Amino acid sequence: MSDFSNRLLEWYYSNRRILPWREDPTPYHVWLSEIMLQQTRVEAVKGYYARFLDTLPDVAALANASEDTCLKLWEGLGYYSRVRNLQKAAQEVMERCGGELPGTADELKKLPGIGPYTAAAIASIAFGERIPAIDGNLLRIYARLELYEESIRTPAAQKKAAQYFAEQMPERTAARNPLCEDGKGNTDGKGETTSAEGNGGINSNPCGDFNQALMDLGNAVCLPGSTPSCDRCPVADFCRIHKECPGKEVSLPFIPAAKEKKTELLTVFMIRSGDRTAVRKRAARGLLAGLYEFPNATGHLDDKEALAWLRKNQVEPVRIRKIVEAEHIFTHKKWIMQGYEVITDPFAENSIPFIMAGQDEITGKYCIPSAFSAYLDWLKAQ
Repeated sequence: MSDFSNRLLEWYYSNRRILPWREDPTPYHVWLSEIMLQQTRVEAVKGYYARFLDTLPDVAALANASEDTCLKLWEGLGYYSRVRNLQKAAQEVMERCGGELPGTADELKKLPGIGPYTAAAIASIAFGERIPAIDGNLLRIYARLELYEESIRTPAAQKKAAQYFAEQMPERTAARNPLCEDGKGNTDGKGETTSAEGNGGINSNPCGDFNQALMDLGNAVCLPGSTPSCDRCPVADFCRIHKECPGKEVSLPFIPAAKEKKTELLTVFMIRSGDRTAVRKRAARGLLAGLYEFPNATGHLDDKEALAWLRKNQVEPVRIRKIVEAEHIFTHKKWIMQGYEVITDPFAENSIPFIMAGQDEITGKYCIPSAFSAYLDWLKAQ
């Protein structure tokens, strides 16, 4: 085992984050956590992870669940295509893999929603495959270690980083894990804890630990957007930018400036009749496909325009007033929203192109994306 991986793993075994999917790293748990963690903070994921497993504890349950159940469990995590692909992949696993996730990155990549990083993470952490899981953390660490000054947002950078960490990664049974020596913390990839007597402290999955050590290094030491804590870095002796350009570590990695996001204006209508509020299902394709929303129109409508829009949709208001203004930022666009509360007399619900739902239904049944969270919060306060 290289000196690099030895130092990194020694640091990891003393400093690793205790996370629920690490403590019971079955393939399903690792897969679910990796999909949830895409573009989402670890602390935000913990509650969703527990709630999801309470309802859908295994691949079979996920494969057989209704789409609305999956979407509701995902509500607030965003990027809903992730959970749709998660379910599609679960159905494929049940149909052609006997209910067991494939054990190699190459096979995992054939499933919907599993790209190179996720496949490598699952394969290494759940099955012990010797393959680096290249994400933003590893690219940042690589850029500093090797003084890589070109953009890390390129296939060439990913390839170089993968080659570098593949060379440093230990063999599949080459690491000594002190947590094993007193019978704590080491697992066999199926969630079963091993003991000192069983393996003499030899880690059964050093490859998965290597990837997770780099993840923790990027989270706690080799930080993005601020000065890294080089004095606490177990691999600082191997870091070229630290040795050759001390004090300039934060200058890497180089990331090209992002394109300016497109701004869209929306008017959101909180149409209320008694204790029921209008929602509608979005189109099956496009942004937030198939989710539920409060009715809305393109542009910021004035009172006269808002009234005309409502009447066009068979809603005759008794009272209309402006309420919450809000913004929501997506990956490639930003919504700037203004809201109206619209009070109506009771009417035949089949006369309008909306669903009139009670607050319990809106919070417990229909998946309202976080883009509309300001209006959901407003409704809860009424």
